[in-house]
Amino acid sequence: MIKVVVVGGGWAGCAAALAAAKAGAQVTLIERTDLLLGTGLVGGIFRNNGRYTAAEEAIAMGGSDLFVAMDAKTRHKNISFPGHNHASLYDVTTIEPLVRSVLKNYGVELLFQSRVTDVVKMGRKIQAVVLDSGDTVDGDAFVDTTGSAGPMGNCLKYGNGCAMCVLRCPAFGPRVSITAKADVKEYTGRKTDGSSGAMSGSCKLAKDSLSEDIRRILEATGVVVVKLPDELVKTNSLGKKACTQYAVDEYATNLVLLDTGHAKLMTSFFPLEELRTIPGFESARFADPYAGGKGNSVRYLAIAPCNNSLKVDGVDNLFCGGEKSGVMVGHTEAIVTGLLAGHNAVRCCIDMQYLELPRTLAVGDIISFVHEQMHTPNGLKIRYTFSGSVYFERMKATGLYATDREQIQTRVEQSGLRDIYNQCLV
Repeated sequence: MIKVVVVGGGWAGCAAALAAAKAGAQVTLIERTDLLLGTGLVGGIFRNNGRYTAAEEAIAMGGSDLFVAMDAKTRHKNISFPGHNHASLYDVTTIEPLVRSVLKNYGVELLFQSRVTDVVKMGRKIQAVVLDSGDTVDGDAFVDTTGSAGPMGNCLKYGNGCAMCVLRCPAFGPRVSITAKADVKEYTGRKTDGSSGAMSGSCKLAKDSLSEDIRRILEATGVVVVKLPDELVKTNSLGKKACTQYAVDEYATNLVLLDTGHAKLMTSFFPLEELRTIPGFESARFADPYAGGKGNSVRYLAIAPCNNSLKVDGVDNLFCGGEKSGVMVGHTEAIVTGLLAGHNAVRCCIDMQYLELPRTLAVGDIISFVHEQMHTPNGLKIRYTFSGSVYFERMKATGLYATDREQIQTRVEQSGLRDIYNQCLV
C-alpha cells in the first residue's frame, strides 16, 4: 500500500490527510502539539463572502468532510459584520475533537507531540522525516502543511515578541519547515511597509470577562460592534495584519467582536490598559494570545515555491498546502489547497498526471492567480482570500462569486470534477 505522510495538523494538513486517505493511501499525520487545527483554534469564520462559493465548490468535488464538521459546530449562521455577509461562526472550543474523529474514521494515523526536525532525502526525493525523538517516519509522498508562522525567534524579530499564541512554540518546540529541510529556498511575505511577515489578524477575549450586556448581545446575534473613542483609534496598525480583508477603517475605529465560543476580537492586539477604559470591557482578559495586549503570532515567513498542482519545486514527491502554498489566508483557503495537495500526493505515488484545478472554479483560479501575483513587485505584500481584499474583488469582477448552490454545483459538473476527491485511485 502506498504511504503518504502529512506534516502539520492545521486545517490544510487535516484536509490533505483526508484527501489522501480517500484516494486510497495509508496516511500518517504528524503534529508537533497535542491538538489539531492550529490557527483554526483561534479562527472560526467561514462561508463569509466568496468563501461560500469556495466551500460549495469543494463540497461538490467530494471534499465535504471538514465543512460538514464546521457546520455541525456552528454557533451562528448567515450573519453579517463590517464588510462581510452570510458568514458562519464555528465554535473554536469544541470543534477539534470532532475533526479528530473524522480523521480516525478514515483510518488516518495521528502522531501528536511529534515534531519533525529533518528529512532523509535521496536525490530529488524525500525518503522519510526525522522526529525529535530520533525516530523516522518513511513514506512514498509527503505533504508540507507546517504553516508559515513562528518559531519564537521570528515573532521576536518581526513582531512584538512571543505572545504565547495558540501555536505554543515554548511548550512544544519551534515549527520546522519540511520544504526548507529539503533544501528548497522559501518565500517571505511582507507587510505593507516592506518588512517581513504579518501579524495574525485577531485575538480572543474570555467571554466571562466582558459585561453581561455585551455577552448577551454577542451570544444572541454573534456580533458586537463598539465604537472606539477617538483617542484609541490606531489606523496605522492595519498594515501589520495578515488578514487584509479586515484591514479597513471600520476595524480601526470600532471594536468588532464575534462569538466563536470565545469573544473573537478582530484586531491583532489591543493594549489591555486601554481596552479596560471602554465601557463593558473593564475586566477584559485575553484568552489567546496570552499577551494579546502586546502582540500576536507573525506569519508568512516560510512559503514554498510550488506549481499549480501544489508540488514543491525541486523535490519530486513533496506537496504543500495552506499558507505554505502561497500568501493566502483563511480556513477555507487552507482546506481547498490541502485537499488538492493530499490528492496529488497519491497521484504522485502511482505515476498519474497531477490534478490542476481549472480557473473556471474559484478554488482553481485563486491558486493560479496567487502564484502569478507572488512574482510581481508588490505581490508578496498582499494576502489573498476568498472573503475580501484583492481576490474577492476579482471573484466578483470575473463572475466566480456565487451563492446559488445549484449554480456552483453545475459549474463543478461542467469542469468534470464532480466527486473527484471521493474517487479511490489506488
